[in-house]
Amino acid sequence: MNAKVFVTLKKGVLDPQGKAVQHSLGSLGYGNVQDVRLGKYVEIKLDETDKAKVDSQLKEMCEKLLANTVIEDYHYVIE
Repeated sequence: MNAKVFVTLKKGVLDPQGKAVQHSLGSLGYGNVQDVRLGKYVEIKLDETDKAKVDSQLKEMCEKLLANTVIEDYHYVIE
């Protein structure tokens, strides 16, 4: 099975990289950009057919390594 994991900063957590990108986009003439938030995207291929097991493993992976749950949210899609 394949999974796509999306990790983003929680609302209210400052995103200096996002602000820098927003400023740069404004400098390039894209003044209508109101906010930019950066995150991480991870593709994972698992040798498993049990969707419930994959779901459980992905949750563990995110909680233990892929996301800092104090300041980041995550969600994933199993394909």
